[in-house]
Amino acid sequence: MRVVSGSARGCKLTPVPGMNTRPTTDRVKESLFNIIQMRVREAVVLDLFAGTGQLGIEALSRGASHCDFVEKDKTAYSTVQNNTQAARVADRAFLHAADAQTFVSHARAGRYDLIFLDPPYGGKILESALSAIETFDILSTNGIIICESAVEDVFAHGFETVKTYRYGATLITVLQRRDGRTDET
Repeated sequence: MRVVSGSARGCKLTPVPGMNTRPTTDRVKESLFNIIQMRVREAVVLDLFAGTGQLGIEALSRGASHCDFVEKDKTAYSTVQNNTQAARVADRAFLHAADAQTFVSHARAGRYDLIFLDPPYGGKILESALSAIETFDILSTNGIIICESAVEDVFAHGFETVKTYRYGATLITVLQRRDGRTDET
């Protein structure tokens, strides 16, 4: 696992020990950032289920101005902390040891230009996160949400689906506000 591009290009990131996380593969991450590359520079980012922090770190490496990393697992939180320092992006990385729902309920409305959602596959975690994001209205007017899920995962949401991309057993879904003014992803 490494940073693909930008100021931290080539930096190796440490995985979370154990089997509780499933890091995004470099291939999927590179494809994802090719899709959203025009939206990253100066963006305010939320990496809601941070795990290793690699999605938020990649965004910071590519010029995002700020990233909130939310991770409730203590070991994963420590991994994010170490990885942001190793990638030299800690000055723009803000770590929160919190549950996703709690964090979203206290976030400022309209704050985030990019929201990464890569929770554990299956279950209703992704759907619950999307519901909270919609309820607390934390996505900026022209912001997008990037969801990573298993192909077979089904989740309801109140956002407009811009596009879906399949990479083997992984599905990337790009969402925007229904009243969003851009769909050039």
